Amino acid sequence: MPRIVIISPPFFSHARPLSVLAAALRERGADVHFACSEAFEDLAVRAGARFVPLTVTRNANTGVAEATEQEAAEAARLGEFLDATRHGAVPALMTQARHRRADMLADPEGVLAQLRALDERLRPDWYVVDQLGYAVTLGLHCLGVRYATFCPGHPTYVLAGPDSYFGVPYDWPAALRPDPRRLADLTAAARENDDAFTTLFEAFARTEAPAAPAPGRAFALTSPDAVLYSYPELPWLPVPPAGPEHVYAGHMVGTAEPLDDDWSRRLRRLRERADRVVLVALGTFLSARDDVLRAVVSGVVDGTDGTAVVVAAGRRTAALADLAGDRVVVAPSVPQQSLLAHVDAMVHHGGNNSFTECLRFGVPALVLPFSSDQFAVARDAERAGVGVVRDPNTLAPHDVPAVLHFLTTTVRDRMGRWARQAGERGPDHAAARLLAVMGEPAPVR
Repeated sequence: MPRIVIISPPFFSHARPLSVLAAALRERGADVHFACSEAFEDLAVRAGARFVPLTVTRNANTGVAEATEQEAAEAARLGEFLDATRHGAVPALMTQARHRRADMLADPEGVLAQLRALDERLRPDWYVVDQLGYAVTLGLHCLGVRYATFCPGHPTYVLAGPDSYFGVPYDWPAALRPDPRRLADLTAAARENDDAFTTLFEAFARTEAPAAPAPGRAFALTSPDAVLYSYPELPWLPVPPAGPEHVYAGHMVGTAEPLDDDWSRRLRRLRERADRVVLVALGTFLSARDDVLRAVVSGVVDGTDGTAVVVAAGRRTAALADLAGDRVVVAPSVPQQSLLAHVDAMVHHGGNNSFTECLRFGVPALVLPFSSDQFAVARDAERAGVGVVRDPNTLAPHDVPAVLHFLTTTVRDRMGRWARQAGERGPDHAAARLLAVMGEPAPVR
């Protein structure tokens, strides 16, 4: 029975799929430890894994970013990022590029010390590390231990070649394709980050582990053994780098819990008043864009007669309370996976989890990307024909009814094939492949 430590950054959208992987590995006999900040201990408990308190970054998001207690600097960066999303794709990505050093590599020395102590105490056979946990990947590289990489977002987070840069989408949806000059500016900023991080990685490794191989290009550093993607293996994706085994899980949807009595009643009341129900959720950060949530909900209520809405509004629930009514439920958070089995369409931000969950449940989507890898995910949804993409900053309420009609009358007919394909893979497939690739326990160190 291999002993495996899964290390997650303290972000709900990362910790949840990693906890699903933990449960799948446990089901196959592994001794699994789940290392994350204490706010996520409940995910480890539900997965049946042993919890290990470990904080690898000062930034955090326990489910609603605005409601998460953070240091002043992190809260200020979140506010700056949210403001940048109002100005378009490139400004949002440029702001993220400026924040990258503080967000991703704040304390590599402290992380390495924690990892060394954890490794000496638990002696795992191998680790699973989130691709965006760069300080953790660097630390494990310096320690010379075996690990598998988990890619939580678009597969191009694992750089495909020398002309690929972290923070620059590999392709763009038609509605958000930027001006070439602005794209050139973004690429230049990403290249500067690439060079700066690579220099930092090399200097750190020379000091902390002079006998270890050079880490090479920072954003390309992954496990030499296995990279696991929580994403379907779409035929048009860039060819991943040679070396490790590339495992496409398709999705990381665990066993969806049935709706509780309260949500069952809410959904039943909506169905009594409407023929269709639409779920609106912009992720744990972007629920703060209540202007976009209002545009979507107003478009449904004012422009349709037979459609109801469930909207996840985060800390903006009070600001949107006037929209609640016979056909609208406004809540701080929603049981997204459980609801997807009962809705006709979804409006989301192009997050990896939302995209793959919609595929798994056969739900068409209106995709409104704001930042990060969401433009690449949105382009894949557009290309696969499973969603319609619009610019969230120019979306008007009167645009919404026609899009939803198209989704529920045309796109929905295509979703059965995608749901069947997604159902053929998933967390159990991922666990089986990882265990096979990583092989027998490593020799005693």
